[in-house]
Amino acid sequence: MIDTWLTRELGIRVPILGAPMGGRAGGRLTGEVSKAGGLGLLGAARYATREWIAAESAVARQIGGDLGIGLMTWSLYDDDALLDAAVAEKPKVISLSFGDPAPFVPRAHAAGALVCSQINNVEDLRVVEAAGVDFVVAQGTEAGGHTGSIGTLPLLQQILESTDLPVVAAGGIATGRGLAAVLAAGAEGAWIGTALLASPETIGPAFAPQRLVDADSTDTVYTSIFDRARDQPWPERWGGRALVNEYTETWQDRGADKATLAQAYDATNPELAVVYAGEAAGLVNAIRPAGDVVRDIAEGAERQLARFRK
Repeated sequence: MIDTWLTRELGIRVPILGAPMGGRAGGRLTGEVSKAGGLGLLGAARYATREWIAAESAVARQIGGDLGIGLMTWSLYDDDALLDAAVAEKPKVISLSFGDPAPFVPRAHAAGALVCSQINNVEDLRVVEAAGVDFVVAQGTEAGGHTGSIGTLPLLQQILESTDLPVVAAGGIATGRGLAAVLAAGAEGAWIGTALLASPETIGPAFAPQRLVDADSTDTVYTSIFDRARDQPWPERWGGRALVNEYTETWQDRGADKATLAQAYDATNPELAVVYAGEAAGLVNAIRPAGDVVRDIAEGAERQLARFRK
């Protein structure tokens, strides 16, 4: 077994956190990650409801016991009802990412949760350190969904050199080799998203898992056009990494206005709809249960790290 601050603090068997992917990480996926020895995080996107969080948390607990919940910090400034719903579930971890979490950290701590934030540069680190988070997730631009612009390995090194907080790595980690690499660099674990997106336990469009399986690591684009098309008010500094399709090839460099992008968008058409996924897409080659993915990554990391224990 791999023993790190993350496994000890959370009482988990493997140093893997399932990313709280909005619209994809529901109760089943979250529960299966926890059942396999990691900790799954429920993705409570801005459009989630109190009822959804309660129902999906119950599903996750029935399958895997403990869970975490991820929230988008910037959206809480307008309405923090989802934070109330999250703390009511008393999760092991509450992720407050993309924005200054300072007003919300005390409430999460009062519920007994550890608080983490995904960060994309050292400036983000200083903000969340001052807010009192318990650990940080260094999220590189290889990650799927909304992220920053620095690669995972350079960012991870920079963050490790800049803080005494425990650090988890995110972005491009989809095999035992990837987990072993970030652990060897000094991370306490990995935040896994894309590797789980072809699992049958995900929620979201039925065509998304096969689209990911068919994609290579070169088949992603960092873009804001899907947010604009769907009127998602993400702050401008965060684009999202998604699979390329006809829509991105047509509109990515056109400078079209929101109305035009919205008219062209079709959530039911795989060639026109968003499928957020990271550069680890080329490592996802089959539709596989999430538990199998987590166990394979953990076992592969143990084999890699064992090479240096002789």
